[in-house]
Amino acid sequence: QVQVVESGGGLVQPGGSLRLSCAASGSIFRINDMTWYRQAPGKQRKLVALITRSGDTDYSESVKGRFTISRVNANNTVYLQMNSLKPEDTAVYYCNAEIKENVGSYRYNDYWGQGTQVTVTS
Repeated sequence: QVQVVESGGGLVQPGGSLRLSCAASGSIFRINDMTWYRQAPGKQRKLVALITRSGDTDYSESVKGRFTISRVNANNTVYLQMNSLKPEDTAVYYCNAEIKENVGSYRYNDYWGQGTQVTVTS
């Protein structure tokens, strides 16, 4: 009953910008960490950026200074602003959310979106 849906991917030239969005909906009591991952062809999925419920953030070294993660708790939404994009940023970007479905839930469960393709090429 919980859905996580990403949007905003596309084709962009090197140096360009994109903004990804991820919205969680359904049976949600509280969301803990929200995280963006990416997976390039033939490579493992890797963490890009994380934001805690209180707004603390962490980034992979490869995107520091170029990407900014943010969230709106009231809307169960997380964003990834990507600037100064490089060809090596090309990947499928996935959103992960740690969700407690109701007040009586014992633990947070991981939910993943279906991914959105980002292609950086001239």
